[in-house]
Amino acid sequence: MTEPIDSQPAADLFLEIVRSLGKPEPIVLTTVIQTEGSTPQKPGAKLLVRSDGSMVGTLGGGCVENDLKAFALDALREGRPAHSRQYVLNEAPSSSRGMVCGGRMNFFIDPIRKPGDYLPYGREILDTLGGAAPVALSYVIKAPEGQERLVGRKLLVRGDGSRSGGLGSPELDEETLAAGRELMTGNGGCRYVCCQGGFEFFLEAYVAPPLLAMLGGGHIAKALEPLVKMAGLRFCVIDDRPAFANRERFAAADDVLSADFAGGLGRLKVGENDFIVVATRGHVLDDVALEAAVRTPARYVGLLGSRRKVGLIFSGLMRKGIPRERVMGIHAPIGLDIGGRTPEEIALSIMAEIVMIRRGGTGQPMMLGPSPKPPAVNCDSGRGDS
Repeated sequence: MTEPIDSQPAADLFLEIVRSLGKPEPIVLTTVIQTEGSTPQKPGAKLLVRSDGSMVGTLGGGCVENDLKAFALDALREGRPAHSRQYVLNEAPSSSRGMVCGGRMNFFIDPIRKPGDYLPYGREILDTLGGAAPVALSYVIKAPEGQERLVGRKLLVRGDGSRSGGLGSPELDEETLAAGRELMTGNGGCRYVCCQGGFEFFLEAYVAPPLLAMLGGGHIAKALEPLVKMAGLRFCVIDDRPAFANRERFAAADDVLSADFAGGLGRLKVGENDFIVVATRGHVLDDVALEAAVRTPARYVGLLGSRRKVGLIFSGLMRKGIPRERVMGIHAPIGLDIGGRTPEEIALSIMAEIVMIRRGGTGQPMMLGPSPKPPAVNCDSGRGDS
């Protein structure tokens, strides 16, 4: 089973990994590799523990995280090799330890005493999370008797097929390559793989975060910028007015293009997992920008505007030969109906819809229905723009 990897937490973590190893400083990386039942974190979650006891990331908090921190520091002091450790979270609610989720978690504890052993991998993953080509990192979790020395061996596979490192077996490398290619051609993610011969490995595939291309640099774009970055997406603003498309106005954006909307969008590599929001300053420009947007493979195209304007623009697109299915798939008027009026509230409704599409949500309230159930236990202690 493939689990997703959230790009923004991963980018923050790998930035700290690279900084720590660049000093150089020994660290321990603890990764959730398997879960069963209700757990505070899912596979792929990581915790960086430095030799001074400071931490970055989370495994869900609470006593499990504290125990794993202690084990990580012991591993550095005592020279323990990489190994896995399991926790069963099934204690009674009255337990002082508070592990009441009723699940099972398996962790991989990986001491990195020689920074150079991991630093090149960390740098490439960080580059990918910043927009570079995909990569997949696999490491041996379990080896058959007599080959335990291979536990912790790593292999980095790139989107172009090149690789660095190795798992100690050509057959294991090839199996990893096949699984890595599969994940890299999709949305990335992680997977636990059992191989013939008693080997088991964990695979993490990282792809560039989705792009949100904003066509129009007005009030809505300004309000969207922090929400897009908090959601872990890349953000690019395009506007034909230099006063509205500049780094001073959009300091957090990954790219700002002062160009006409069709030309600027053509300079971007828009993929099937990307998003486009059209919110220009007028009907004519909306028409041009939306036509350019629907000619890309973007999974989501949204238009800010009244229902009357949307109908007129849709009719014009179909007259220009845009397939009806593509036109009717445009999210317009854009956003979820939360009654937003201000630019900030409208931006929130837009971002809510984008997160819903990205994560496969329904957009429905999550409140309990007419037959109340006990609450889940939390393990962790008509508009235009200008």
